[in-house]
Amino acid sequence: MCVRDMKHGGDSMILIHRLFSQLGLGIGLVCMVSSFSAIAGAPPTEPGVTAHTIVIGQSAGFTGPVSDSVKQLTEGAKLYFDLINKQGGVFDRKIVLESIDDGYDAKRAFANTSKLINDSKVFALFLYRGTPTTEAAIPLLTSSRVPLIAPVTGAESLHQPMNRYLFNVRAKYGEEVNKVVEQLYSMGLKRFAAFSPLDAFGVDGENALRTAIKKNNLPDPLIIHYERNAADVQGYVSSLVAAKPQAIMMFCTPKPCALFISAFRKAGGTQQLVTLSNVSTPDFISSLGDNSRGLGFTQVFPDPTDSTVPISKELITALASRRDLSNSYQLMEGFISAKVLVEGLRRCGPIPTREKLITALESMGGLDMGGLKLNYGPNSRDGSNFIELTVIGQGGHILK
Repeated sequence: MCVRDMKHGGDSMILIHRLFSQLGLGIGLVCMVSSFSAIAGAPPTEPGVTAHTIVIGQSAGFTGPVSDSVKQLTEGAKLYFDLINKQGGVFDRKIVLESIDDGYDAKRAFANTSKLINDSKVFALFLYRGTPTTEAAIPLLTSSRVPLIAPVTGAESLHQPMNRYLFNVRAKYGEEVNKVVEQLYSMGLKRFAAFSPLDAFGVDGENALRTAIKKNNLPDPLIIHYERNAADVQGYVSSLVAAKPQAIMMFCTPKPCALFISAFRKAGGTQQLVTLSNVSTPDFISSLGDNSRGLGFTQVFPDPTDSTVPISKELITALASRRDLSNSYQLMEGFISAKVLVEGLRRCGPIPTREKLITALESMGGLDMGGLKLNYGPNSRDGSNFIELTVIGQGGHILK
């Protein structure tokens, strides 16, 4: 085989053969050297990997109801990727993020995922936003054996049953709800209600609320359902004002949440309102004006402005040269998610494959990312369980 290659392999192999012959070295050594050179110089064959780049794919709602958070999440991820790329990348390969807008629509997310895997040939998928869009991609992950890292949702369906190709980073919604109930119960609040959509997100929140209520031996919560795209919330507000619960949890996307909060306060509702981390964007808070004061939020990442936390200090330092970006919890989530992906790529070694990436991520159980630990393993894709409760103070400032 080697003799044939030398006969037809061009002038370079003839010159090598002559040189080795003059040195008294045999053809076997020539073949061994040429084979090694071919292996060392061969371009990677894994999809999305070239000699100089690793292409990562993202489908998310850059337009539509979650666009504010998607843009900040993506900027946070790019901020970290830029830092790594300026340092030479991962094993001399720059990370390239290819993003496609799905408008927070599950059908578009499915089509985008198919395009990213089959046409763009991305190495892995990353930072999808929302439960329905992520769930739409799961069949393609499994059939194509392409991992998805850091979906921006805490849905139970993305944890159980465990999918080998999906690695969560943020905590579960159920854990957020449990944290709220425990915190408010410790303050003497016992009667809970929920403003919940008729969809998978709402079911997730309701189930978690009932579990937390039962765990603390509290009265059954009042659940008020609303249509996902409802523009009129007055009827729901009237029901909750009349019921007089001590605290109301809101499982909603930004628009219905904002409508409900404003209408509830206008109707004289003074009870504690709490929503989950999925709507805690600066734009959402500022849109509420004075109605934001006293509003509770769960947060599933460390305070991005707290320089005593290592990962927060890292983000603050990175932002020093990016005056065009504003710090936020969403920027932090994208930044940390990118750091998790990069650590997985580093552990793949110089010849990355998707299977190596899965194994590498599984090996990161217990790893501290700078104030947030991961719970990965062969039988776990749970990521972090970091949760803290925050409240909006005067001027829209987030307080712990």
